[in-house]
This record gives sequence, structure tokens and C-alpha cells, in this order.
Amino acid sequence: MSKKNNIQELIHLDKKHFIHPTSSIAQQQANGPSAIFTEGKGIYLKDIQGHSYIDGMSSLWNVNVGHGRKELAEAAKEQMEKLAFSSCFSTFSHEPAIRLATKIASLAPRELNAVFFTSGGSEANDTAFKLARHYWLLKGKPNRQKIISRTKSYHGVAMGATSATGLKPFRDFTNSLAPDFYYVDGSSIEELRNVIEQEGAETLAAFITEPIQGAGGVNFAPPGYMQEVRRICDQYGILLITDEVITGFGRTGTFFGIEHDGVIPDMMCFAKGVTSGYAQLGGVVLSETLHQELISLSRETLFHGYTYSGHPMACAVALKNIEIIETEKLVENAKLRGVDLLSGFQEIQSKRNIIGHVRALGLIGAIQIVKNRQTGERFQTPVAPLIVAEAMKQGLICRAVTFDQDTVVFAPPLIITKQEIAELIGRLDKAVAAVEQVLQSKD
Repeated sequence: MSKKNNIQELIHLDKKHFIHPTSSIAQQQANGPSAIFTEGKGIYLKDIQGHSYIDGMSSLWNVNVGHGRKELAEAAKEQMEKLAFSSCFSTFSHEPAIRLATKIASLAPRELNAVFFTSGGSEANDTAFKLARHYWLLKGKPNRQKIISRTKSYHGVAMGATSATGLKPFRDFTNSLAPDFYYVDGSSIEELRNVIEQEGAETLAAFITEPIQGAGGVNFAPPGYMQEVRRICDQYGILLITDEVITGFGRTGTFFGIEHDGVIPDMMCFAKGVTSGYAQLGGVVLSETLHQELISLSRETLFHGYTYSGHPMACAVALKNIEIIETEKLVENAKLRGVDLLSGFQEIQSKRNIIGHVRALGLIGAIQIVKNRQTGERFQTPVAPLIVAEAMKQGLICRAVTFDQDTVVFAPPLIITKQEIAELIGRLDKAVAAVEQVLQSKD
């Protein structure tokens, strides 16, 4: 079969048999897949037609150590040849899970010390909600079941995780969301206090927050917000959960995003960067205090677990991935290259009138698209998707966020060099310039 015929066959089969996650079904059926990737190396992806792209999103915020790491393939192969899978139910165990739990406990902010493994971020956040409610049942306070989160937050697509997500379109997808989830303005401490007072602290189980909102548009909380949240949670006896699924394992220039705020949560959820996407793995880290209370109060089986909780191959890959992050000093590199990324955004901002607020911390950042920079007026129809489409033509993968905003977001692999940042910025500038020219021609 010729290469052209093979591509056409794959496009046909994709449209006929593959339902894509978080994608437009109409777009897929009209145009087929936007790209069929065949190879990844470093910060680059190559598609079936031979085009090369800078992966400006680390795929889904997760390929922290970059593509094509043979060390991770070898770690998976070695573990699969020895023990591909064994259950961790009924207190069965194995060395990779034990070693990984110990390693994560050593890296996590102090007091976080015990790990429950899942297959990904949605399961991690669902687990945190269930553990919070289970904890209050054990404490003899069954009414403490409500969960508060922030508007523009994203916590996953499992039922509980979707229920906690502050982005309304995700909740509107289904009509059977879990009850007792509440949302507060992501920057207003006063609104958080008001919801607590209105609902009654005796009905509240936990508050969940991302240190930096990722899928919601790379939104930073105001200075002091996280510290005040911790104080409020302590005041009212509410558990604090931080969602580090995107911000964990070096993304922000620290191992975990919450370290920038000096706050210790009661539970911390992780996934994505723990394996850099080379295996499916997530989890929840509990504080020593919370863990000890569960030990002292539990008398029956913990009726929560996933088939792949503590999957040996995934744990082995995670251990090797963390070793790479530490050995290659990728957390430090994210911090340094983040300065270059922000500088590059600011350079584009100085040249292009449609660029409003720009922001970055470590290797997570965003540029805001505006019609009028002085007033902050937005275009009637979001422009970010146009820039993302043009960036693809320039060989750069990025992502548009249009939930009550018009933003392009970025999260390149932590291995990116200063020269590669400059290349990313150059391609982005060309994309913005092309879109700006089209918009000006319409005025």
C-alpha cells in the first residue's frame, strides 16, 4: 500500500471507529484527525506526513522529560519481564509500589507522607473526595460531605472530578453530576467565607484547588490567597486538597506548585508528570496526621481501589522518570527556562497589538488575546483558536482556552533549552502576526 493510501485508510478508520476524548465529533467527521503522530524525540513530534512540530503543550501538560526516552522504555520492559502485574488489593504488595510511595513521600511538602495510587488525575481527585467523606464518617460527622472548588478550575472527567470542575461546559456535558459540590470565585477569599457561612462548616468536607489553574487558562491566584485558604480551612475544620495533576513534578520550577506558597495541604493529588505520560499513573498523598487518624479509626476494609492501583510497571517507569528529573536537574531548568518563556511572551506583546496580559511560572504560561489592550475588550468571536491553527502551520502545538476568556496556553517539556524556547517564541510570533494581519484586513 502506498503512503498516500495508507494515510487515507487511517483517516477513514479514525472517523469510522475512534471516538476522540475532549474533541469535536463534527470536526473529526468533517476533516478527520488534525494530525496522526508517528514519532516523538525531545520537544518534537513528527506526524505521518513527515511534518515536525514543537510540542508546546507536553502533549497534555505531562511529557515532562520529553519524548523518546529509551530509559523509560527499558524500565518498563525490565519490570514487565519480571512482574508485569499483580494486585495490591487485600494488602498484597510489590517493591515498585513500595519504593515509589516512599520516594513521593520524600519529595512532597513536609507532613505529606502516605500515598494511594490511581491510574490518572481524574481518579486521584475522585479518590481524594471519597477519602475526605470517608474520614468524616469515621469521625462521626456524616453531614460533612460538601466539596468546594474554584470557578475556572479543572479536576478531571470522572463523575466526582467533573462535579468539582469549575468550568461549566464540562458539567453541562451530562445531567447526572454528583450533588453537594459548590464553586467560589477563584480570587475571592470573601466569597469562600460566605459560602462556608451560608452552607455551615458542619456540612463541608473539603476545599480543592489547583496551585495554578491549568486547563482553565493558566490562572494565578492573588498573592496570599493560598495562605488565607489554609487559615480558613483550619478555622472551620475543612480538609484542604491541592490538585497537582498539572503542576506537579517540576512544571512550575519547584517539585510541586504549592511550594511557591509555602502551604501544606491535607491531601495532594498528582498524575501526569509522575511518569511523563509513559505509563498511566496518579495518586493522592495524605498528611501524616490524616493517615494516622485513618489508621486509628479504621476497623473495616477500605472499600475503594482500582484494578491498576500501584501497577508495578507504571511504578517502575515513575521511579525512573523521577530519577531523570533529579539527575538532569529539570526542576531547575524549568525555573530558568520559564524566565526565557515569559521574556519571549513579553517581546511578542511589545510588537503585537492583540496580545494582552502574558504570564508564566516555570514552564507553564499563557498569552491573552484582546481587541483593545488598554480597555481589555475582547473580540466578539475568540481569536485564540485561530492562533492555535496558524501555529500548527508554523510547526508549533499549543492550546486555546475560551472559557470566559480568549487565551493561548503553553507547557513545553522540562528538557527544553534556551535556544528551543527562542524557536518556540519565533514560531508563535509568526502565528500571531499572521492572525493579526487577517484581523486588520477585516477592519
